Amino acid sequence: MKTIDDIAALEAVYDIRPSGPAQVKVTDRLIPTYAAWIARARFVVLTTVGPQGTDGSPRGDDGPVVRIVDEQTLWLPDWRGNNRIDSLRNIVRDGRVSLMFMVPGSGNVMRVNGTAVLTADPAVTETFEQRGKHPRSVIVVRVAEVYSQCARALIRSGLWTRGDESAGLPSVGEMLAEVQADFDGRAYDAEWSGRAAKTMW
Repeated sequence: MKTIDDIAALEAVYDIRPSGPAQVKVTDRLIPTYAAWIARARFVVLTTVGPQGTDGSPRGDDGPVVRIVDEQTLWLPDWRGNNRIDSLRNIVRDGRVSLMFMVPGSGNVMRVNGTAVLTADPAVTETFEQRGKHPRSVIVVRVAEVYSQCARALIRSGLWTRGDESAGLPSVGEMLAEVQADFDGRAYDAEWSGRAAKTMW
């Protein structure tokens, strides 16, 4: 397989002139329409960079997934997960982050690139509450650029429209049993809903 290994070769493959809207849509802060869109998002993919490589982490909330503090600052609470803290380790080492926000039913996504730090300051963490619980830390994102992404990818995939997404998928228990032969995947799957309900926050 022949690979593309320099920018000149890449630009020879593509028309490198982006359309007018693609050039003007990037801002260095949350303009009101961008802020309104992000405020509706309950789901975001957080991408970080670290010494082992990149990490993409899904984040969701029962309401806005981030808090808009001002036009260049977002707070993303770190709700309970698997405790690997890969994204958080990366942020401590290298603050570069990207966020991709989605809203169910919308063909567009919003993208934010910037830098982040972590805080466990109770003055911040205690402003978030779900069912009497607070996040152990909050990711403080400083916006460097923000823009909308066109709908082609979501239209092509039929992400919100096909309704066949989970048919026939292997369960997480099945996956874990394949990785570790003596793992009881059936028990894991059977207990997951109850365990998740108790450990959501």
